[in-house]
Amino acid sequence: MLTGRVIGTVVATGKLENLRGVRLLVVQPVDSEQRDCGRPFVAADSIGAACGELVCCAKSREGAMTLPDPGVCVDAGVSAIIDSIYCP
Repeated sequence: MLTGRVIGTVVATGKLENLRGVRLLVVQPVDSEQRDCGRPFVAADSIGAACGELVCCAKSREGAMTLPDPGVCVDAGVSAIIDSIYCP
């Protein structure tokens, strides 16, 4: 899993039937100090994350498991909205 900040949304007028109703978000990976690191990616979201929020994402096959239909074809999925990060 990795942490990231939602920086945008994706509008798709045509998509697979089992993706209907699933929002697609653009997520910027961040490090433990919330600095940008890496390239943004698209993640499927079924929990309602908003722009600017920190999220936890699962990638690869585990990304699909964040959705109601785990057989859907996605590379990343939002698994949590982060309230705070504590790193002593």
